[in-house]
Amino acid sequence: MEEISGRQESAKESTKYRLADSIKRCMKTTPVDRITVKDVVEGCDLTRQTFYRNFKDKYDLINWYFDKLVQQSLGKIETGSTVRESLDRKLTFIREEKAFFSGAFRSDDHNSLKEHDFELILQFYNDLLARRIRRPVDDELQFQLEMYCRGSVYMTVKWVLGGMKETPRQMADRLVDAMPPALADVFEQLGLLG
Repeated sequence: MEEISGRQESAKESTKYRLADSIKRCMKTTPVDRITVKDVVEGCDLTRQTFYRNFKDKYDLINWYFDKLVQQSLGKIETGSTVRESLDRKLTFIREEKAFFSGAFRSDDHNSLKEHDFELILQFYNDLLARRIRRPVDDELQFQLEMYCRGSVYMTVKWVLGGMKETPRQMADRLVDAMPPALADVFEQLGLLG
């Protein structure tokens, strides 16, 4: 029974990647806000029903694909990587997928990748800090964390839409160096800054 469930999950994941590849191809020629679900499914020979079994809308698909990126980069902080190293990996992936992220970051829809990135990274850092300091993050640190995450996402979007002139490592260094001092001190004390 477990083997069948595993195969079904693998097939579902494969379908999601097919849809992601299709929307990535669409984004090379069409702004995200003008891409339709019909465009996406026609690009990978799937049906609208298949799309909607997996995603609410095109933004949900874009956000799912981005989540995969975050899991591959920031998730490694748990295994000894630093914030700087993880940001470098995330930005390298964004650069490798330039067409996708350039298109995705241009959208200002309520479900946009910009907002999703902010919520995801804020939750990730909140959870990480709470586990490491063994208590909920206090109000002052929470304020600084929110401000840092919002600014970090804004500067990442600006970097992407501005042509990614700095290397991912240079951009990661800039993002870490811009961390508010009290927040940087906490990350440094926990050995997470790098």
